[in-house]
Amino acid sequence: MATPIAELRARIAAQRTDNPAMYGAVDFSVQPERLLLDGDIAGSELRGHPKVAAKLLENRELMERIGAYTMMGDALADPYAALMPEHGFKRLVDMLVEACDKGVEAVEGAPAELVTFIRSMEATPAWVDMQMVEEGARLQRVSFANVAPWAIRGAFIATFMNKYAALPMALTGTLSNKTAARRIKETATFFGTSLLPGALARFGAGFKAAAMVRLMHSMVRFNVLSNSQGNRMRWDQRIYGIPIPQVDQMPAGLISDFLISSKVLKDGREDFTPEERAQIELSRYRCFLLGLPEDLLAQTPRGIVDAWNARALSLRAGFDEATCGGLLRATMEADLVDATTPQGKVRDRLERSFAKVYFMQNFCDGSEKAAARFGVKIRAIDKLRAAAVGVGLMGQMRFYGVAAKTPVVRHFADQRLVGKVRGYLGSLGHAEFTTDAAKYKPAAAIKPAA
Repeated sequence: MATPIAELRARIAAQRTDNPAMYGAVDFSVQPERLLLDGDIAGSELRGHPKVAAKLLENRELMERIGAYTMMGDALADPYAALMPEHGFKRLVDMLVEACDKGVEAVEGAPAELVTFIRSMEATPAWVDMQMVEEGARLQRVSFANVAPWAIRGAFIATFMNKYAALPMALTGTLSNKTAARRIKETATFFGTSLLPGALARFGAGFKAAAMVRLMHSMVRFNVLSNSQGNRMRWDQRIYGIPIPQVDQMPAGLISDFLISSKVLKDGREDFTPEERAQIELSRYRCFLLGLPEDLLAQTPRGIVDAWNARALSLRAGFDEATCGGLLRATMEADLVDATTPQGKVRDRLERSFAKVYFMQNFCDGSEKAAARFGVKIRAIDKLRAAAVGVGLMGQMRFYGVAAKTPVVRHFADQRLVGKVRGYLGSLGHAEFTTDAAKYKPAAAIKPAA
């Protein structure tokens, strides 16, 4: 059941009194520049789909809910991150790791905020069917093991297309190639880990990774909003609202749900097949562990697409060269594979070209001109390389698709996929899921606002 809007607004306002160290200076009565709720379709990120936008504007309850969550952080992880001045960055990370590995009761002197954080993640909602979640993970291992190593860069670029949502990433130093590569690898590590057998169980690696991601995001909010950095951050709430709000978690957490749901609707259906439903439930539970409220985790194809588009309609369009362009260039230039060998150099070129075309096809409606406006120029050689990779991937996907439906080889095929996922994760290195405030960049130097 959806949270009543009045109750939701009260929770948002309560962040200021419940967590003054982080939100004490935030005026939640101010509607930031980034938030569009007045029907300005032409000024929104959904401007390319005016008919869809016009229909969404009729759903005032959904638009108000999306607007409200634009001002909501993580009410359970944020208070724990706000203990940094008292316990220090490293101690908070160490206690969280121990709580995930051994249980919060094993952490000596565990703060009440840590206990509340972990207990909330352990409180699995009644709608979660872990057998279905495991089936969803099995199904998604096929695409992740085969496609993710080639597509992760292109998918990551999509998170930098709006200056209002991208600024926290720019502030945290992701404008450098090295840091961009680290963030891409951490993202791939989290999603890949969550697909391993049993990973999302209480003491699974995916559960732990979700907790670490939440703490990292909360630390970003604390470092940006608190006085720990003095006036160096110069975060302007009137323009940007709060860093990494709940609605900005949706694109990464629900992208697979959106793509599946869009295809369902395009096929003229209104319901998921059993296989599609399993993948949706995997994403919904994974998003629960990441702290997304159930209000944003729709269950139907129409509901998922509408929520995704409503977020785009509520977000003011804005691509600026300093913030978005810098992040995009750093991402495209980041070294994701070892190119010191002849074979590595070939793979590096193929991967970069495939990432460009993947970005164009999935986030620019297949338009080369649209991709170029974001700084991603598609050359003829990129298309040829991407096509070559695509042919190979299609063959692998078909092979594993047939194997998954063949009783005799299904188990062995899945074991092979698990091995491929583990191998890919091993190539990414150790993911720290941390953020260092000492490396943050002043907002003034990034010139985020028009």
